[in-house]
Amino acid sequence: MALADRLLAAWYAGHPALALLRPLEALYRRVVLRKRARFLSGESASYRAPVPVIVVGNITVGGTGKTPMILWLIEHCRRQGVKVGVVSRGYGAKPPHYPWRVEASQPAEQAGDEPLLIVQRTGVPLMIDPDRSGAVQALLASEPLDLILCDDGMQHYRLARDLELVLIDAARGLGNGRCLPAGPLREPRERLQEADAVLYNGAEGDRADGFGFSLQPSALVNLRSGERRALDFFPAGQRLHAVAGIGNPQRFFNTLLGLNWQPVPHPFADHAQFSAESLAFSPALPLVMTEKDAVKCRAFAADDWWYLAVEARPTPAFSAWFDSQLQRLLRKP
Repeated sequence: MALADRLLAAWYAGHPALALLRPLEALYRRVVLRKRARFLSGESASYRAPVPVIVVGNITVGGTGKTPMILWLIEHCRRQGVKVGVVSRGYGAKPPHYPWRVEASQPAEQAGDEPLLIVQRTGVPLMIDPDRSGAVQALLASEPLDLILCDDGMQHYRLARDLELVLIDAARGLGNGRCLPAGPLREPRERLQEADAVLYNGAEGDRADGFGFSLQPSALVNLRSGERRALDFFPAGQRLHAVAGIGNPQRFFNTLLGLNWQPVPHPFADHAQFSAESLAFSPALPLVMTEKDAVKCRAFAADDWWYLAVEARPTPAFSAWFDSQLQRLLRKP
């Protein structure tokens, strides 16, 4: 297990050795609290877009389901007649320059895996730039939009925001509740009280402190042919290789177990790069991966490689709340 994976496991399972990192945690907390205070006071410069900006992010290290939620928000906004665009840091992307407009035909190495997935699934206008404010300005200069969704960026205070949605993995929660490097928190837990909404991925319903949402499998999609198959394509008890290069691979493996399959788990680092050799597993079995991983593997995929399409399903209470927020934001002068 890599050092990063061992540290992640310690954060969420608890380990007494993490107490040695508390002096560094105290320094980290001072830095992030000062950064936010400067943003709130107006002391640090931030870009205010001429259209509403909604940040979808988290305060923890590790996957929380941001990409499926972004996909749901895109389609939900479109059903309301809202012209929506997306900006992202583009983690791991190596475009010729920034800001960079992501197109569905680009390689994942250039566009980034998550931005490419979003564009291929929805065709939404999407710009990547580590400076999200620059991405927003470039996106608005390219076409008229009513609303910007910022994929991640909770801690990117150079971009002013009108709404903050914070996602938390319901099973793992906030781990040991400590900030980096002694725990998984990017900001202290008190930051949640300042967000507009908290959503718990995997919660059975709404909570007193936030809304629930789930990730529901919808289909198997073949990497080579693009054909979609129902989830009963594989019979109960089917053994298969399961590949996940995401922030929380175990959640994906648990999903496959919930479909009554028998996955042989192959966890990779988040945003991992793949090759045919790295996925040449034995024995010969069908291979199922996440959609985020699939955008990097189509060029060398075998005939029996599939990805599991999943859809975010927030509770009706969140949908109603979000509609009210849309009406409020889009009425702003």
